[in-house]
Amino acid sequence: MKKFAGILISIASIIVIFKLTETNLTWSAISQAKPEMLLIAFILHALFWLFWAFRLKLLFSFLKQKISLGYALETSLASMFLAAITPSSAGGEPLRVKMLVDKGASIGSASAVILAERLLDAVFFISALPIFVFLSGFSAKLGLKVGIVFFVALVIFIVFLYIGVKKPEKADVLVEKLYLVLKKFFKVKAEKAEKICNYITNELRLFSDAARKLANNSFNQITTVILLTAAIWIFEFLVPSAVLMAFRQNPFFLFSITSQLIIVLLSLIPITPGSSGIAEAGMLYLYSGFVTAYAVGVLVGAWRGITYFSNLIVGFIITAKVLKTKY
Repeated sequence: MKKFAGILISIASIIVIFKLTETNLTWSAISQAKPEMLLIAFILHALFWLFWAFRLKLLFSFLKQKISLGYALETSLASMFLAAITPSSAGGEPLRVKMLVDKGASIGSASAVILAERLLDAVFFISALPIFVFLSGFSAKLGLKVGIVFFVALVIFIVFLYIGVKKPEKADVLVEKLYLVLKKFFKVKAEKAEKICNYITNELRLFSDAARKLANNSFNQITTVILLTAAIWIFEFLVPSAVLMAFRQNPFFLFSITSQLIIVLLSLIPITPGSSGIAEAGMLYLYSGFVTAYAVGVLVGAWRGITYFSNLIVGFIITAKVLKTKY
């Protein structure tokens, strides 16, 4: 039942929001919907998948290792399925690491690639939020507060990452403490504890080496992945505007993209699987400020269907395929 919690919460949230905003005009908008615009909205989300896979393939190539675009796409989609059923989308990263390891990467280097993805996304959000708030004139105190908290967390993360890469001896001290903990509290035999600690130390070294390789790439390569990251999220953030146009509403491009930035940051709060409930409530709160009231409910439902339920369905199919192939 817990596996379906995110789905149930999301569906319940959409129903409540729809009921709160439902009028005769809502049904009129639905009856006059443009199917071609809904198709464009889905294509934009599919491009989000494709560009994410291409970035993963490119980052992996920076470590002198190769995966096909097809495998990178499978990895991304399978991880999105797990992300959709875990709080703060945390389940996706371990699966991506596992699937990269299956292609010959060490755990350390695969982890470096996935952390690089997260770091690129974080830098994009922190850079884009103030820009779009300024351009749109958007005044959401909630978004600014979330942005500040996220920025502080990002700085702390970068500091720890820098220490881990530049001063790996600090990690050795932690591993030595882990050795003592394994022996004293978990009653692990000295030989086995040493083997575990040696394995962790080796993977941390591989992670450090991989992180250095990623950071030392040429300016053109780094610029390419930054632009790819921007493309990934801009395509995804254009989905609500396409949905609004499908229901014959103003697309509100700047307001919508700004709202999406805030919603993504809110979605990082690890409360519900796939941020179900949080995303829908955030959408209702932010879009009610500029979208016609009767259109908000149908907007939330269509947007969540395209960006969340499609991840679940396609991701589940790919995950089942991967599991069937391997096991």
